[in-house]
Amino acid sequence: MKPPHRRRFLHLAAGAAAMPAMSRMALAQAYPNKPVRIVVGFAAGGTQDIAARLIGQWLSERTGQQFIVENKTGAAGNIAADAVVRAPADGYTLLLAGLSNAANASVYARLNFNFIRDIAPVAGIIRVPLVLELTPSFPIQTVLELIAYAKANPGKISMASAGNGSPTHMTGELFKMMAGVDMLQVQYRGSGPALTDLIGAQVQGMFDPLPSSIAYVRSGNLRPLAVTTAARSQALPDIPSVADFVPGFESSAWYGVGAPKNTPVEIIDKLNAEINAALADATLKGRLADLGGMLLTGSPADFGKLVAEETEKWAKVVKFAGIKAD
Repeated sequence: MKPPHRRRFLHLAAGAAAMPAMSRMALAQAYPNKPVRIVVGFAAGGTQDIAARLIGQWLSERTGQQFIVENKTGAAGNIAADAVVRAPADGYTLLLAGLSNAANASVYARLNFNFIRDIAPVAGIIRVPLVLELTPSFPIQTVLELIAYAKANPGKISMASAGNGSPTHMTGELFKMMAGVDMLQVQYRGSGPALTDLIGAQVQGMFDPLPSSIAYVRSGNLRPLAVTTAARSQALPDIPSVADFVPGFESSAWYGVGAPKNTPVEIIDKLNAEINAALADATLKGRLADLGGMLLTGSPADFGKLVAEETEKWAKVVKFAGIKAD
């Protein structure tokens, strides 16, 4: 039998431990009680921005508080990630994370943060194919024609990208590596401005996430050659996969929500539940399906596992291509 003073100490210690847990639970129940920022590292109009605005609008309507999308462009999403890493860990500053964050761990030799360590995974949103697309004035009709032309004219095909380490950039480098071609990467501060120049024939091609390009593809403003997922996209069922011509090729952009490390687990779990509810909502589900995406439902740990796997995958491409930050 424990001495009375030890029993009293253990009772007080248990009470002290329970108080923070209770206060955290109360905090989570009251969350959010003011506007929440979702920081996006790329310009408005790109897929990352579209995903953030769809989820933000749904969460605003669901919670009664505004989820405001804030675009902080530059350094392939690192400026946005750094801003969230430095923000208070209270759930009121979130990051719309994506492939670029995983790639940047290898692209940039010196970062002020470690993405896997300093950003807590909250929830996945969507995984989407990229589409290999050309400006209609460029007279190439198939992937094989593009490869043949690129081999005959090394460095002459200009391919837009949304910046160093972005899905558009990394997918282009993967294609160059696996197809054995050399194409010129022209970098922009996001898919939006890159698409503008592609439509205007300032550049010849681009690997762009399907959601930000699909309207231009359907209207005939851009010519799609292939999608980058292993299988065809239901949104563009008549368009082949790059893997049909370059065996083993696969790339997809993915997006999810992260928060500063040490954000209370109760808040993370609440956000995860709300985002998963959003992905189960028929209206939002339909809008995402129209964009050609596969929903990434699951736990914070599931999203964290995806981030870790993608970080490892793209590190190999970065090393092979010798990609370095400008």
